[in-house]
Amino acid sequence: MDQKRINCMKCKHYYVTWDSKFPKGCRAFQFKTARLPSLEVFRSSGRPCLKYEEK
Repeated sequence: MDQKRINCMKCKHYYVTWDSKFPKGCRAFQFKTARLPSLEVFRSSGRPCLKYEEK
């Protein structure tokens, strides 16, 4: 199954945090991560991010 990778930097829920260990954040799911949030969502659920909204 070939799916396009979601670019969180184009999502209105994405933000950059002040936490050097977890510099990327998602306001929709309310978490911070070292990777792109969409990769964490896919890794934990097995599905692409359903909260993605283009800026």
